[in-house]
Amino acid sequence: MEKHVVKVKSVEFITHNVLKIIIERPPNYNFTPGQATDVTLNKPGWKHKKNPFTFTSLPEKDYLEFNIKTYPESKGVTNELLKLKATDELIIHEVFGAITYKGQGVFIAGGAGITPFISIFRFLKSKNLIGDNKLIFANKKKEDIIIEQEFKDLLGPNFINILSDERGEGYAYGQITEDFLKSNLSISSKNIYVCGPDPMIEEVLKLLSNMGIEKSAITIEDI
Repeated sequence: MEKHVVKVKSVEFITHNVLKIIIERPPNYNFTPGQATDVTLNKPGWKHKKNPFTFTSLPEKDYLEFNIKTYPESKGVTNELLKLKATDELIIHEVFGAITYKGQGVFIAGGAGITPFISIFRFLKSKNLIGDNKLIFANKKKEDIIIEQEFKDLLGPNFINILSDERGEGYAYGQITEDFLKSNLSISSKNIYVCGPDPMIEEVLKLLSNMGIEKSAITIEDI
């Protein structure tokens, strides 16, 4: 089983509860935008606790980047990551992941479910292939939106935010509904990518089915 001990290069907050962690990249360690790996802390008492995290860097970079939502109340791995500093060590494992880019379409993300799409959109930008791709991003509050300005710069009006717990000018309010989806995509959409918590995915899949969108058009991954 593939395993690499790597040093942490930098750690910083990019929202009130999301860390950007940059680590060394092992030689010949490759991934496709949208994929992930299991990460462990290289310290006593934590080496057996694997958590899956998605790469948010570009595949050609000489480092690996993760954007990780932290949950201090859980006392688990993400809480321990809050203590992480440069030169500390992590263990990364084999690459996996269901979400890879299959062509232009609509991306629907909930919270930390955005992470597979970050690398995909950065890759598309690097190849001048952003095209008419669209991103629907559901969060509780504006402060929860990960790399909001970068997505605005990348997608312009094709970056659509919806907030469930807060109203704001330029942001849709409430939950994702069938009417909301109908106003932002069509049944002719050839590719729909969905990533988020299980309850959100179940609800979105039900809404898409009600709209007559074929299962073959949908790529999903839970978090």
